[in-house]
Amino acid sequence: MPKMENITDLKFHSLTPERWQDFECLFGTRGACGGCWCMWFRLRRSEYEAQKGEGNKHAMRTLVESGKRPGIIAYHNDEAIAWCSFASRDEFSVLSRSRVLKPVDASPVWSIVCFFVTKSYRKRGVMTQLLEAVIDFVESWGGKIVEGYPVEPKKSPMPDVFAYTGLVSAFRKAGFKEVARRSDTRPIMRFYITRAN
Repeated sequence: MPKMENITDLKFHSLTPERWQDFECLFGTRGACGGCWCMWFRLRRSEYEAQKGEGNKHAMRTLVESGKRPGIIAYHNDEAIAWCSFASRDEFSVLSRSRVLKPVDASPVWSIVCFFVTKSYRKRGVMTQLLEAVIDFVESWGGKIVEGYPVEPKKSPMPDVFAYTGLVSAFRKAGFKEVARRSDTRPIMRFYITRAN
C-alpha cells in the first residue's frame, strides 16, 4: 500500500462555543470513541461510566461554554479533521491518581492527554503538527512546559484506537524529550519553551 502524503496546510483553533458544531461533527455519534467525548482524563472512573455518551457530551459542552479551552481542532480546507486535548495538568484528575503518570516534579505543566484524527487523515503527519500547534498556544498563554504521555508500542503496527494519547515517534518529531518512564510502553515526555518573546 503506497504511503500517503503528509498534510501541510492545516489551521488550528481553540474549541470555543462558536466551534462546538465542528467538534460535534468531528467526534460523530460515538463521541470519537465509545461515548468518551474526551472526558476520560477529567473524571473519576465511576463518574465517567455513569455519564458515558450523552452525559459526557453535555459535560464537555458545559466546560466549553464556561470559557475553558479544553483543546484545539485542526482544519483542512475548512473541515474539522483532528483534535488534541490539553490543559493545565491539574484539570486532569486521572493523572493525579496514576502510578505511572504521577508528577515528575513540582513544575507547573500543560498536559496533552488525547488525540483524535479522522480516519482518512491518519498516518499523514497530523499528530506532529497538532503537537507543534499546542506548543504555540501554550507559549502564547504564558506556559513554559508542555508534557505528554504517549505510547511506544512493543509491536508495530498498533491499532489506532490504542494510540489516543499519541505516539512517541510524533512527540520526538515535535521536539519533545523523555523525562521519566515508569512503564515499558508509556514514557512522560516534555517540551521546554525557551523561545524569546
